[in-house]
Amino acid sequence: MDLSVGYVLILGFAPALFWLWYFYIKDRYAPEPRAWILRIFLLGMVSTIPIALIETLIGALYPSDFFLAVVVAPIVEECGKFLVVYWFVFRRPVFDEPIDGIVYAVTAALGFAALENFVYLFAAYSETLTLPLELSVLRAVLSVPGHALMSSMWGYALGQSLVTPHPRVTRLIFQGLLLAILLHSSFNFLIGAGAIGALVLILVLVPAMWLLVTKHIATTLRESAPPG
Repeated sequence: MDLSVGYVLILGFAPALFWLWYFYIKDRYAPEPRAWILRIFLLGMVSTIPIALIETLIGALYPSDFFLAVVVAPIVEECGKFLVVYWFVFRRPVFDEPIDGIVYAVTAALGFAALENFVYLFAAYSETLTLPLELSVLRAVLSVPGHALMSSMWGYALGQSLVTPHPRVTRLIFQGLLLAILLHSSFNFLIGAGAIGALVLILVLVPAMWLLVTKHIATTLRESAPPG
């Protein structure tokens, strides 16, 4: 492997692994088995393939960059990551605490973000033949954790379904998924909205998502705390 390509590989995956560690250690009472974290992370990576195929197909039918970024990508990507968690771990005995929803949602999201990040950086490197350091830093602090923050909304809802009366569960999960999609759409819209959009993204939307996720983590930790 070319040395520069190896650097791109590191730049692509390192941010996702860092943020995975950051969120994983938040579950301080009963951390999830690492084998399950690895499994969901890898499945999140695999989900990029059908997601990319669906986005490409829709993009061919409706060739609009704005529509693809603000409507199609948020729906397809959040639903794809959601299905990874819902199909492969949500009904398993290992998913037994409210905070597990956030942990597994973030894990799937970061698996997706890791491969997506590598593809973006490798494409940039292929065009310029220089290491895309500026792009890698920007994506490491915005796009990669952004996937985790947005997907944690439906992850929180999945976790809350463990402590919510049954008739309300479906609505709760739908609302969490819808919120993730709306935040993802807003994120993509602001990225493409020039300098003012970038300021709103950095100064308003991203801090607001961090505050909400921090609140959700605190809530689920209280609910997951052992008695006594």
